[in-house]
Amino acid sequence: MQYYTRMTNCIPRDRYPSAELVETDSGTQEKTLGFLYGTALGRALLKPLVSPFVSKTCGRFLDSRLSRKLIPYFIKKCDLDMTFVNREVDDFKSYNDFFTRELVANARPVDHTNDHLISPCDSKLLVYEINEDLCVQIKNTSYTMHELLRDARLAEKYKGGSMFIFRLSVDDYHRYCYIDSGRKTHNRRIPGVFHTVHPAAGDLYPIYKQNTREYCMMRTDHFGDVIMMEVGALNVGRIVNYKQKGRISRGEEKGRFEFGGSTIVLFFKKDRVVPDPDIMLHSSLEIETKVSMGEKIGVGGVGNV
Repeated sequence: MQYYTRMTNCIPRDRYPSAELVETDSGTQEKTLGFLYGTALGRALLKPLVSPFVSKTCGRFLDSRLSRKLIPYFIKKCDLDMTFVNREVDDFKSYNDFFTRELVANARPVDHTNDHLISPCDSKLLVYEINEDLCVQIKNTSYTMHELLRDARLAEKYKGGSMFIFRLSVDDYHRYCYIDSGRKTHNRRIPGVFHTVHPAAGDLYPIYKQNTREYCMMRTDHFGDVIMMEVGALNVGRIVNYKQKGRISRGEEKGRFEFGGSTIVLFFKKDRVVPDPDIMLHSSLEIETKVSMGEKIGVGGVGNV
């Protein structure tokens, strides 16, 4: 796979900023996932691995003190920058305790300009249009908004809008925040199985329809009504959101994912937001853009005037 890293020391991102194309995901990972999702034997072996029972069993081990031995290996393998982590490695009680680690204050500065759309998390981002048939194309797989939300009336309201998909890999920071101030509804949970959110899985399985997910409606101050959805991944049985309905603030931590790669999806109504030019260009080429929590990724559209 490939993604672009944004160059913050170049010209303003409102213009066409410079970027660096980065190769990611090792050949070994690609071959393994290709086998699991692309062969009959692999899919037979995969079936028990994506069950909630296996996810919960893995979760119990990763919550135990025995799993602490995995932490140094994970840091070395992923070449993690520990500069902004708020605890020493020896202070973590389990692998999951480390995986959901907090960063020091201001490690992810939040852009508070009213009409600036911010990223809710560290991730690789793609943006798609929600067409008139309420369909979106994700990695050559077609999904309907109804299938994703299980709510036809709600889906209809987002016809012609846009969908921002933030894919978190295991080395990303796995906490996420609200993109704007406003009010939110309760969290709706849709049970499923836990496929990896790696694009290789999408070639055969409609993973965003099958994976466990939660979403809420947000009536934001600057971007109108927005849906925010968290999607669980392989061996991720726990999407941890902190509060139900009530007032929210831009940059406020919304929740966290337990172990694994995961995905956050934002749905906007028509003309409410415009992605930054580099993100729009890369998405048209099916290339992800690496973004960080709190950074500007777009602006309010004509629907906000």
